[in-house]
Amino acid sequence: MACCCTFTNTVDQQFTSKKAGQELERYRRKGAGPTTRLLVAGIEQAGVGDGTLLDVGAGVGALTFELLDRGFRRAVIVEASAGYTAAASLEATRRGRATDIDFVSGDFLEVAGTVPMASVVALDRVVCCYPLYEELLREALRHAERGFAFSYPRDRWYVRAGMRLENALRRRKSGFRTFVHSETRMRELITLAGFDLVSQRRTLSWSADVFIRRAGQCPS
Repeated sequence: MACCCTFTNTVDQQFTSKKAGQELERYRRKGAGPTTRLLVAGIEQAGVGDGTLLDVGAGVGALTFELLDRGFRRAVIVEASAGYTAAASLEATRRGRATDIDFVSGDFLEVAGTVPMASVVALDRVVCCYPLYEELLREALRHAERGFAFSYPRDRWYVRAGMRLENALRRRKSGFRTFVHSETRMRELITLAGFDLVSQRRTLSWSADVFIRRAGQCPS
């Protein structure tokens, strides 16, 4: 999901089939976006670029396709937007990857019990969707056997100001909101779950972090 949502009946209002089609066309023409490229590089650097991938809020599937092309065997995409799920499925068929990807529709926090664990769990521009981000992170980390990767808006005044403006402009049209969460608190949650940071790549507004589960630490 490009970013981001509260999941209170706002997903399909914000992430429409039209928007998904435009994003898919852009991906086909220009390749993956900045945070996706940073996550791919970080996952490769971390040495966990194989096995299975759980891509939460995958949007049109750019991160999944890039990682499958680089060595992952299989992937599960969890996506709450019907339009984005359809676009990712279409692209999977076009790329000959339909049999390599399982699609799960819905809010990850609601469907997590039906989703298998994976070698690596990734959330690209997703955590900013959730006001209850701690629950999202804890559930994602429980599904990660070896690695966890996510991108998020940096907790800087100019990022917060930009999101406040975007939210104000949206207010008349929908209940959709974006959030800048505490980097310190997110790092604390991930560390407590048994993961260590091994890669951090940043732009002015975004951070793409990759963590590896510590030796001897088993998923809870």
